[in-house]
Amino acid sequence: MADNYKHKSVLLDEAVELLLQDPHGRYIDGTFGRGGHSSLILQGLGLQGQLQAFDKDPQAIAAATAMGDQDARLQIAQTSFANLQQVSEQRGWCGMVDGVLLDLGVSSPQLDDPERGFSFMHDGPLDMRMNPEQGESAAQWLQHAEADEIADALYHYGEERFSRRMARAIIEQRSKQPITRTKQLAEIISAANPKWEKGKHPATRAFQGIRIHINRELADLEDGLQAALEVLKPGGRLVIISFHSLEDRIVKRFMRKQAKGDTHLPPGLPVTEDMLQRRLKLLGKARKPGQEEVQANPRARSAVMRVAEKLA
Repeated sequence: MADNYKHKSVLLDEAVELLLQDPHGRYIDGTFGRGGHSSLILQGLGLQGQLQAFDKDPQAIAAATAMGDQDARLQIAQTSFANLQQVSEQRGWCGMVDGVLLDLGVSSPQLDDPERGFSFMHDGPLDMRMNPEQGESAAQWLQHAEADEIADALYHYGEERFSRRMARAIIEQRSKQPITRTKQLAEIISAANPKWEKGKHPATRAFQGIRIHINRELADLEDGLQAALEVLKPGGRLVIISFHSLEDRIVKRFMRKQAKGDTHLPPGLPVTEDMLQRRLKLLGKARKPGQEEVQANPRARSAVMRVAEKLA
């Protein structure tokens, strides 16, 4: 069913152009999705080039497997990019990777397919898992989670200021009947939201918070960034595309910290460059999609791309 939903990779050409330096190198696409970035990476690789892709989603894995059947340079792992160091160690790639790309957006097939339960715009089973075959669904979590736990997820991951009010409404409603449908949850949250942003559905932030919690998205990002740093070789590129402020804040802080190096040296000590142990060099400022891309793909409007190069 999800094959009917098309996905447009954001900042596609720019990301791949910045990622690829050696056509015969080793590259990682940590978020295969429907293969937009991977396909263009493969086009830029020579016969000796190799691409390792990752995704949790079974439908993405099916698409990647089909692509890999036609191109032996592509290998796919059904796991989070947080585990890219372990997979790289198995392949003997640690410290030898030329580029790592992470596109952190939820793919259009996931958002637009009601059966996946990500969207408040379509009624469907309340799931929200990137991999529906692992872990508990949003419906299962909401059925047993304490009010404080729900409120914390909505506040910290959805930046929802009425999180406690919404959590209380969820607890009250689930005592009457299980919350199993996306439309059902959206109506509960909307009724508990006294004031929302113009042009935004009142359940937008809450749904984001629940999705991030269910999939451990921010924890995976922190683990994945550190893992990418370890697998890259000196001169290798790290290209990250974020879609909301929480993700971009983590990426920006990580890159800046690794670019500054050790800032805790004793005061008054003459500091040489090698003592700072800088590990990354920032390549330009944050990049955003142009007006033409945003008009063609409205979901691109919130995208931010940051690029860094490993020093040592």
